[in-house]
Amino acid sequence: MRRGVRFVVGAGLGIGALAAYLWYVGPEEVGSRVAAVAPWAVAAVCVLMLAEATVDGLGVWASVRPLRGGLSARASVQFAFAGDFFDVLSPAGPVSSEPIMAQFFGVATETSYSEALGVRGVAKYVKSAAQLFLSVALVGVLFLDAPASRFVLVTLAGAVAALVVVGAALVWARGALSMVVVAALTPVVRVVTGVTRRTPLGRDAVVDAVERFWERVVQFRDAPELLGVIALSGVFEQLLTSLALWVALAGTGTTVALIPIVAVIPLPQAASVVPVPGSLGAYDVLLAGALSLTTGAPAAGATAAVLVVRTFELLVSLGCGGVATGFLRGVRA
Repeated sequence: MRRGVRFVVGAGLGIGALAAYLWYVGPEEVGSRVAAVAPWAVAAVCVLMLAEATVDGLGVWASVRPLRGGLSARASVQFAFAGDFFDVLSPAGPVSSEPIMAQFFGVATETSYSEALGVRGVAKYVKSAAQLFLSVALVGVLFLDAPASRFVLVTLAGAVAALVVVGAALVWARGALSMVVVAALTPVVRVVTGVTRRTPLGRDAVVDAVERFWERVVQFRDAPELLGVIALSGVFEQLLTSLALWVALAGTGTTVALIPIVAVIPLPQAASVVPVPGSLGAYDVLLAGALSLTTGAPAAGATAAVLVVRTFELLVSLGCGGVATGFLRGVRA
């Protein structure tokens, strides 16, 4: 019965999110997007989007492995779908969804919130780095002599440089950053726990949480194979999304090379100063423009392909992700 209730709650979340999306975009608009692509391509895109979300479970499994053995393969896929759900609905996309998901990871693995946030933060960093490095390498080889595409290389290289700077800052200024975080969070934790607990938590609890966070981050130095699996998972996701776009373009009657599509997949996020949650517009415009520029596809065909892929990506994230979220436990028994 309890599982039945969870399924109903999850289905309600998924249906509610899908209804909100359709209300925002408009059922006619979604129908016109799908109608612009051949039926066989639409079916293939749907399957590829489900596969892309499932492959993310591999990265989830590897990232939480240090937490008391982590999660099973099935649970990892469930968490991957739930993460996609919060990626769409949270204010800053993946940046703000991981702090939400960390609570569920902590409960599922019987570890602390800060430990779960530490391993998931590493996973997001490694995944983004792998995708960006692959794209920079491909763009550098394919479009180095193409002046019109150099902005793509510059944008991606800039994102890689930013990742390197952030990583270096975390390594070299860890002590100073910890002091700042402790000073900033202590008053907040004291106020919040004063409402939920008889004895509020103070600075010592925050210091302990920050130390646990760093311990989990540093622990990956002894498990490079897990970092490799996380990176591989990110690359697989990039390849599957690229293949879905390639199929969608073929469904509009446009045949292009696959490799340039792989190269530009991370471009919209790299070009966004503020992360785009779920992306209901800006992401699509940037990706369609980059596809048209690098593959030579007609602008109308590139836009139609991107909209179909993004529509099914959002439908999978909201529908399947909502059901997966309903089965998560956010409170310890």
